[in-house]
Amino acid sequence: MASIPSNAFYAQSGGVTAVINATACGLIEAARAASPRIGKVFAGRNGIIGALTEDLIDTSFESAEDIARLRHTPGGAFGSCRYKLKGIDEQRAQYERLIEVFRAHDIGYFFYNGGGDSMDTAHKVSQIADKLGYPLVCVGVPKTVDNDLPLTDCCPGFGSVAKYVATSMREAGYDVASMARTSTKIFVLEVMGRHAGWITAACGLASEAEGDPPHILLLPEVPFDEARFLARVQECIDKYDYCTIAVSEGLRNAEGKLIADMGTKDAFGHAQLGGVGQQVAQLIKDKLGHKYHWALADYLQRAARHIASATDVEQAYALGRAAVDLALSGRNAVMPVVERLADSPYRWQIGVAELKDVANIERKMPAEFISEDGFGITAACRTYLAPLIEGEDYPPYRNGLPDFVRLKNVAVARRLPDFAI
Repeated sequence: MASIPSNAFYAQSGGVTAVINATACGLIEAARAASPRIGKVFAGRNGIIGALTEDLIDTSFESAEDIARLRHTPGGAFGSCRYKLKGIDEQRAQYERLIEVFRAHDIGYFFYNGGGDSMDTAHKVSQIADKLGYPLVCVGVPKTVDNDLPLTDCCPGFGSVAKYVATSMREAGYDVASMARTSTKIFVLEVMGRHAGWITAACGLASEAEGDPPHILLLPEVPFDEARFLARVQECIDKYDYCTIAVSEGLRNAEGKLIADMGTKDAFGHAQLGGVGQQVAQLIKDKLGHKYHWALADYLQRAARHIASATDVEQAYALGRAAVDLALSGRNAVMPVVERLADSPYRWQIGVAELKDVANIERKMPAEFISEDGFGITAACRTYLAPLIEGEDYPPYRNGLPDFVRLKNVAVARRLPDFAI
């Protein structure tokens, strides 16, 4: 391979998290420390779209202090997107465009921070660069609240969501318990998780003793059985006077059909989901007659930097730095991962996986993590989940509110003709 151009390109992809900017912070700080081996770090405005449209951000205009503040700022500092590049043969012009943009701006390092679809894109970009003879090192950087990437102990973003939903379930449980005699007896919390029930399972951490909320978990890995579910709800009300339920947005029936399928698709071709929590709550009202309230955690769960897991923040930052180390060592088409060394106390280290072994592979909840009745989690699941929500890493506050950073995001001058996507 010819000598690698010195500049780097970093982009954020898919749904953002409370800690994706901590990864950006680690990556940019490591790249700056590696100067002159790495020159400038350009970021894609709105993810990979920024590369395709040559809408690049020059991060060298950001002060060291503001880059450091990314560590405690939620959202995507450079903008993210849901935009999937398909097969190379199918969309060769787009892949070639990426290489043209990288060539025009002397970019030799490509860091793509996202989930399974993003790891697939990073892998394909490494392939097209090789075919075109362009010297490019591609490193995927893991991120997904769904915790569904393989070969890593956990995914940055998940630990903080897990901490948020478990906390919310415990707090709401106290509320419902105090009013159940004369008011609401049912509370349903809908959380994210299209195919994998990790976030729903994390709600179960709130329950430490018999009768503690949540009383029922509805996981996408367990087909929804209406009769069994309603019987369990009534059993909880008879025993505790109320019932709290956590449900995944990806809950499916016995035929495998999504309960909350709205009949539309998102940019990745996935079914648009929404409202399964209300559907479950209304089912209880219709069949059992109990008054309910339901809540949709939605963006709140993934944006809640104020209650982020310290473990999650530390891992997100470390993986950003590790991505730069891998790139500088010449490791192409790889992804840094978290390797668990011990459960209690939790110990971990950074490892590495090949992108070809990660792309488009979804890790679901293993059977040994789901209780025999399908409505809860096992001790083994608790052992896995508990360290991921450990520790607090509060952001600084100003005037009573979290003090986050907004970057300048100065644009790089374009050198190529416009490109339509």
